[in-house]
Amino acid sequence: MNEQERLKELQAYKILDTPPEKELDELAEIASVICDTPISLLSFVDEDRQWFKSIRGLSVDQTPRDQAFCQHALHLPEEVLVVDDPLNDERFKDNPHVNGDPYIRFYAGAPLQTPKGNVLGTLCVIDNKPRQINEKQKKALQILAKKAMNYLETRKILLEQDTKIERSAHRLKKLTDQTPGVVFQLEMDKQGKLSFPFLSKGIEKVFPKLPLAILKEQPELGLKMIYPDDTPHVNQTLNQSYKSLQNWSAEFRMLSNDNTLRWFWANAKPELQENGSVMWYGYFRDITSKKEYVKALEQILFDISHVLRSPVATLLGISNVLEDNELDTPTLNRFLKHIRDVSEEMDHCLTTLDHAYNDLKYKATNKETVPVKQNR
Repeated sequence: MNEQERLKELQAYKILDTPPEKELDELAEIASVICDTPISLLSFVDEDRQWFKSIRGLSVDQTPRDQAFCQHALHLPEEVLVVDDPLNDERFKDNPHVNGDPYIRFYAGAPLQTPKGNVLGTLCVIDNKPRQINEKQKKALQILAKKAMNYLETRKILLEQDTKIERSAHRLKKLTDQTPGVVFQLEMDKQGKLSFPFLSKGIEKVFPKLPLAILKEQPELGLKMIYPDDTPHVNQTLNQSYKSLQNWSAEFRMLSNDNTLRWFWANAKPELQENGSVMWYGYFRDITSKKEYVKALEQILFDISHVLRSPVATLLGISNVLEDNELDTPTLNRFLKHIRDVSEEMDHCLTTLDHAYNDLKYKATNKETVPVKQNR
């Protein structure tokens, strides 16, 4: 057996220095009952010590490795190590636990063998008087040791899964923290109480003066920042989503630190929980620049529709006059001057619209926002 590999695998089980576990304690107790001994242990042999996970009949939880009976079972993965009387065994007759408390006079240990063949320790029984155990009792100890290893294998798998889940959650949090806007979980219980089980780091930009921990437990502090005129709409749509379990989507304004209004859009999918509450999974983000962009485009469309209509009508009128009449040179020159003036007016208007559009496009591309003044 490769000792370094054995120690490495022992560490992989993450069992050393952990609290007692009922399932393993019960196996140790059954071993004592079957073999009629006052002491039973589930022991693991580390590099320089023997540590007891389950203890029955002893007041210590570890001993030095060089005093451990169990270390002699590490190279006997298929056998039960039995010491009928350590006083007559050269390996143990000078052991302090033989010549002193607990005065070991009998030991039997079944190896805790991993699927890779390494022995981590033993399930052992100890008595303070010489005795023997029969083959059935040995077999029972081996079965109990195997049960203990099955439990440890399952425990190891669960710990590995927890570690993977924790790492995945950590990576996911890193991603959500880099996401524009705020990723959130919002929960509403049967009494209508709200809480945020999760908020991404983006919330710090929205509420820089509200500690994240407080905001999670008291979402109403954030809701109070919603512009009063928009609060009824937010509450109404959220309650509708709670009852129907349909997607929640709402646009609303919030007061910023400089007392200006900014537009936000929230979108979330609800899910009914086992306790009857509803959990929304979604995000919300600042759409102030989008609102300003749309507003400006609407103004441009209005200008195109109304401001340009007058010069276009003038040009159409001049065209009709030119088509229906034979004009002398002075009159024709006057009409040409009108055409030039109207054309220059249209060119000026189109240039202004083009500059306005490009300015909006630049702001949208660079994510610039324009504060919305509060109107109350």
